[in-house]
Amino acid sequence: MTQTIDIYCERIGSGFWAEPVNALTNLSFFIAATMIFLLARKRSVSTLDIDLLIILLLCIGIGSSLFHTFATPLAAAADVLPIMLFQITFLLSYSVRVMKLGIMKSMLLLLLFFFLIVLFGQFPQVWLNGSLAYFPALIVLLLFGISHVISQRPERWVLLGAALIFGLSLAFRSVDMSLCDRFGMGTHFIWHLLNGLCLYLCLRGLIISLHSLNVATIEVESKPNQK
Repeated sequence: MTQTIDIYCERIGSGFWAEPVNALTNLSFFIAATMIFLLARKRSVSTLDIDLLIILLLCIGIGSSLFHTFATPLAAAADVLPIMLFQITFLLSYSVRVMKLGIMKSMLLLLLFFFLIVLFGQFPQVWLNGSLAYFPALIVLLLFGISHVISQRPERWVLLGAALIFGLSLAFRSVDMSLCDRFGMGTHFIWHLLNGLCLYLCLRGLIISLHSLNVATIEVESKPNQK
């Protein structure tokens, strides 16, 4: 459990501060969580799932910071687990509360997500520097983005924008090790910066949509009964 994991270009040793740029750029997740917290309060969207997603976003920043400093298997688990929990929570929250798919259809969508994880897990992990593991999340985000546009939800392009940014961040994550000879710092830090923005946009799309639905519900309830 104390073995050093060296899978990124910037790391050149086993020391705590061997990946300073990769470690510091995790600030993007903390900034994103802060901005989402303020947005949720401003739009009066304070629910268990939103609060959980904000906490998980903070945990992603903490876990990634631990991994890029300690770089041990235990730190890797702290890095991966919040990411997976965030993906599951967001998928269920958006599909149930915004898309109105209901619990059963949303669970089927979650099963499809797990199937894609297993499917992409069959490919060698060395391909694209392990980035294939994130392709199921990209696929689901693209589906949500298309639904968001077709349904003409508030800020209709926000989730497709998040998907585009996520795809770009995956590209930078994938080429990190292959660019070591030409760019010693690597490109993994760009993955952090873009992912902070991506997760902010994902939660922004969710919160803005929930706020719009809440306003519409209040307007309907406030209208007097008409015969």
